[in-house]
Amino acid sequence: MTETRRALVASPTTPAETAATELLAGGDWVAVEEAEMLVALGGDGFMLQTLHAMLERRRIVPVFGMNLGTIGFLMNDWRPEGLEERLARARPFKVTPLTMTATTMDGETHVMPAINEVSLLRETRQTAKLEVRVNDRVVLPELVCDGILIATPAGSTAYNLSAHGPILPLGSQLLALTPISPFRPRRWRGAILPEKARISLRVLDPGKRPVSAVADQREVRDVAQVDVQIDHHRDLTLLFDPEHALDERITMEQFIA
Repeated sequence: MTETRRALVASPTTPAETAATELLAGGDWVAVEEAEMLVALGGDGFMLQTLHAMLERRRIVPVFGMNLGTIGFLMNDWRPEGLEERLARARPFKVTPLTMTATTMDGETHVMPAINEVSLLRETRQTAKLEVRVNDRVVLPELVCDGILIATPAGSTAYNLSAHGPILPLGSQLLALTPISPFRPRRWRGAILPEKARISLRVLDPGKRPVSAVADQREVRDVAQVDVQIDHHRDLTLLFDPEHALDERITMEQFIA
């Protein structure tokens, strides 16, 4: 049986680079451009960078991450021993990114993928005022808030959870639309939408109340409108140890006090 060609990528931190040196000395690795699988060493932020790099290269392969960062929600435990067996037993989980199309006040258009969430955030002390559309229908004529975010199931336990949004099971085919510190309407706490929903956020009075849009870690400032939808043409695959499966970890987050 032909062996899967693997490449190793590591965060530029001392623990990750030390671990990479250890793995490189004990296995056969290929260049990223030739790989059929990636092993990523670092934290959740580095995992997101690795996935975004694949989306930009338009060459997507499964990724097995090992945590050498802080939380490591998207990673497996760091253990150098038995890596071959772990990779052979790893369970795949599909993660579908969002596509954010942000139009600035100057008329420029920026198209970016987001794996965890797209968020709109006020740039000044003035609250943001947003019009919210779902499938071309105005559902909130004016939302006064610090911001709003659209989260995928994989990202629902990150910024979305901190903003009191719902945890979405992996594979649920849902998106979370979660306001950040909403002021009006006072009772609105967000919505759960089918993943095929098209979401449009228009900034009201952007000159006085400027808003930035962020796709995971990439920001566009002074936006006038942001359109968000799921992108099944660029599904990603994360690999996990069977006892460390991503779907179970997301489910169990609901029971953490």
